[in-house]
Amino acid sequence: MTNLAADAQGATGLAGSAWLLLALPTLGAIVLLVGGRRTNKWGHILGSATVLGTFVYGLALFFSTTGLDAYKRTQELHLFAWIPVNALKVDFGLRLDPLSLTFVLLITGVGALIHIYSVGYMSHDRDRRRFFAYLNLFVAAMLLLVLGNGFVTLYFGWEGVGLASYLLIGWYQDRPSAATAAKKAFLMNRVGDLGLAVAIFLMFANLGTTQYSEVFAKIGTLPSGTILAITLLLLLGACGKSGQFPLQSWLPDAMEGPTPVSALIHAATMVTAGVYLIARSNPIYDLTGDGRLIVTIIGTVTLLIGCIVGCAYDDIKKVLAYSTVSQIGYMILAVGLGPFGYALGIMHLLTHGFFKAGLFLGAGSVMHGMNDEVDMRKFGGLWRLMPITFVTFGLGYLALIGFPGLSGYFSKDAIIEAAFGQEGWRGWAFGGAALLGAGLTAFYMTRLVLMTFFGEKRWKDLKSADGKDFHPHESPKSMTIPMIILAIGSVGAGAFLSVGNRLVDWLEPSLGGLKESEHFVIPKGTVTILTIVLMLLGVGAAWLFVGRKPVPVTRPARVSFPVRAARADLYGNALNEALFARPGTWLTRALVFVDNKGVDGVVNGLAAMLGGTSGRLRRAQTGFVRSYALSMLGGSILVVAALLAVRFS
Repeated sequence: MTNLAADAQGATGLAGSAWLLLALPTLGAIVLLVGGRRTNKWGHILGSATVLGTFVYGLALFFSTTGLDAYKRTQELHLFAWIPVNALKVDFGLRLDPLSLTFVLLITGVGALIHIYSVGYMSHDRDRRRFFAYLNLFVAAMLLLVLGNGFVTLYFGWEGVGLASYLLIGWYQDRPSAATAAKKAFLMNRVGDLGLAVAIFLMFANLGTTQYSEVFAKIGTLPSGTILAITLLLLLGACGKSGQFPLQSWLPDAMEGPTPVSALIHAATMVTAGVYLIARSNPIYDLTGDGRLIVTIIGTVTLLIGCIVGCAYDDIKKVLAYSTVSQIGYMILAVGLGPFGYALGIMHLLTHGFFKAGLFLGAGSVMHGMNDEVDMRKFGGLWRLMPITFVTFGLGYLALIGFPGLSGYFSKDAIIEAAFGQEGWRGWAFGGAALLGAGLTAFYMTRLVLMTFFGEKRWKDLKSADGKDFHPHESPKSMTIPMIILAIGSVGAGAFLSVGNRLVDWLEPSLGGLKESEHFVIPKGTVTILTIVLMLLGVGAAWLFVGRKPVPVTRPARVSFPVRAARADLYGNALNEALFARPGTWLTRALVFVDNKGVDGVVNGLAAMLGGTSGRLRRAQTGFVRSYALSMLGGSILVVAALLAVRFS
C-alpha cells in the first residue's frame, strides 16, 4: 500500500490517499474469505466496519473538496502502469471529481446502513461471515467502477460488480429458483457488457486511448457515425447493468437473493451503474443528438414497462423491483435529455437511493416478522404490530410517489418538467409518458401499502410455507435504526439537494451547467399541477379497487388479458428468448457443426487419405528379390518405350 501512496501524482491532501476507498472493503472481503470459519464470530463486525470506515473517509474527502474552486475539484490519482503494451497504455488510477465523490457517498453511506441491517437480518444464517465478504466485494467493485479514471478501469469494476451480484443473488443455493435467477442475471449482463467492451475497442482503435481525459479531448475529431456507434454501444452496456429495455427481465428475478441484497442492488449500487456510465460519458453524448434521442426513448419505454407490470404482482419484493425498473427509466430519460437533464438524473438517483433502500429494508422487516412470506395477499393490518416499519415504509412510499415536500417531489417531478420542455412531439411523448408513469406509480405503491399494512388481518387463519403460524412483530434495532435513517433521507434529501441549485452547482465541473428549456409544450406551472393531480388520482384509484374491498387470499382463476400480460412481465422473457437466447443457441449449434464437419472434417479427411495411401503403398513392399527385379525390368521397359516414342514421333 505504501508503494501505491508513494506513486500518487496530481492529487493533494486527503486525495493522495484515495486508494484507501478501494483498499478497505477489498481487505475486508479478503480477510473474511481467506480466514474462513475462524472469522465467524466477528466477520459481520469487520464487514460493516470496513464499509463504515470507507464512508467516513469518503465524507472527509468530500468536505475537503467543497472548499476548492470549481476547476480544482477534478483531480487524477495515478497508482501504477496497468497495461503498458506497445500502443495500448492503460494506467490504473482514480478520478476524483464531484460526480465520482457523489457516488462514493451514496454507495458507502447506503451500503453501510445495509451492512448494519444485515447483522440482524442474517443473524440465523450459518454462513453470515461469507455473506458479508460478498457484500464487501460488491462495494469495492462498485467503488472501482465510479472512481476509475478510464473506461478500462471502469470495465474492471463493471465485471467485478457482475461477479459479486451473481454470488449474492444465488446466495440460497438450495433453491433452484435462486440459482436460475443468478445465472440469468450473469448471462444477461454479459450481453450488455459486450456492448461496453466493443465501445472501448472502438475508442482505442480510433483515438489510441481509453483514459477519460484523453477520450473526451479527442472524441470530437471522429466522424459522426463512429460517435453514434460508440454511444449506442455504451447504451447497450447501460441497459444490461441497469435493467433497461430490452434487458430488464433479470432485475425482478434478482429478488431471489436476501432482502439486503435486493436493497443494495436496486437502490444504491448496481442498477445505478448504467446511469453513471451515460452521465460520465456526457462529452460523447453531447456530440450526437440521435444518440441522446435513443437513450431517451429507451428510458421512456422502460419506465412505462416497470409501472405497468408493478400494478399486477402480489409479491411485495417483485413490486418494488419493477418500481426500480421504472425509476431507473426516469433517470435514463433524464440523462438522455443531455444538458437539460444530466444533473436531474443524478439527483433522482440520489433521492431514489434513500427511499428505495428504505422500502426494500422495510419489506425485509415485514418478511422478518412474517416468516419470510412475500405474498401481500397474506398480510393486512400490520401497521399496529410493526409501527416503526410502517412509519418508515410510509415515508419512503410518499417520497416515491412524489408527495409534495418529500424527496421524490423535487427529483422526479423535475424530470417530468424537463421532458415537457423538449420541442414538438418529443415534449408531448416523453412528458406525457413520464406523467402517466407518475400516476401508475402512485397506484401500485398505494396498492402495496393498503394490502400490507391496512385492512383485515388475513394472516390469522393462514400458515406460512413451512407450516408455521404467523406471529407478526417489530424487527430488532439493528434493522429499524437503518430504516429510520433512510426515512429521514426520504423526507429531506430532495429539498436539501435542490434548494439553491446545490447539487447542480456541485456537479457542474463534471456534467456542465443545467440548461433551462425555453420551449415548454405545457406551461411549467401546469406540469407541476398535473403531476400532483395524477398522483392523487393514482392513490384514489388504488383505494377504490383495493382499499375499500376485501383482498382475496387466492388469485382469481380468470383474469383479463392486460393482467395476464403484466404478470408475464409484458413478455419480456419471451422477447429476450427470441432476441438473445434462441439465436445464441442456434449460433452455437451452427459453429459446432462447422467445427465438426468443416474444420475437423478437413483435418481428419486429410489424415485418413494419407493413412490409406501409405497403407496401399506398403502392400507393394513384399521383401522378395524377384519382385524388385521384376519392378526394375518393368520400369526399364517403360523408359525405353518412352524414349523410342519421342525419337520416332
